[in-house]
Amino acid sequence: MEADLKDAGAPARPFDFAEAELGPVDILVNNASGWVSDTFTTGGQHATGVKMVSVSAATHEQLFSVDARGRALMIAEFARRHIDRQANWGRIIGLTSGGPLGFPDEASYGAAKSALENYTMSAVFELAPFGITANIVYPPVTDTGWVNNAIREHVKRSSNLIHIVRPEDVADVIAFLSSDYARLIMANVVHLR
Repeated sequence: MEADLKDAGAPARPFDFAEAELGPVDILVNNASGWVSDTFTTGGQHATGVKMVSVSAATHEQLFSVDARGRALMIAEFARRHIDRQANWGRIIGLTSGGPLGFPDEASYGAAKSALENYTMSAVFELAPFGITANIVYPPVTDTGWVNNAIREHVKRSSNLIHIVRPEDVADVIAFLSSDYARLIMANVVHLR
């Protein structure tokens, strides 16, 4: 089942599908991206080999429509359904990158992720009375097929990047945050290294 989060009506479709196949949704892993490498400089090549483009209305729209607005609408849809069925247990886990010092060579991507973090933190306090916890996971470089030798060298030279991990490594942390063991963990950015 696919949904294009650039479409403001898309968030209901994955929930409808999941509920028809599996029943009510108790856990939202909010991980979607409209990634593009945009920069305030001109041209150049991103470490992935992709040509960088200048920050523009188009790059902003591509990233904010998916990584910020789309994922905020996923939280809203999750919350609405949860409250309507009078559920008392739920989990929201978002994934992020970048941070307060920005994300050079991925400016709009980092800014959209910051917006997602803010939406998620708002959800923590608004939805806690309904039994929902919400957290953000900040994974290290995760090899989902895009990591090349230039990225590996960049990680080796970096003072703050330690590992290149497998998706399963990040999924283990998400599974923990989705469990009853994590009932008191909320409003955190869990930074993995």
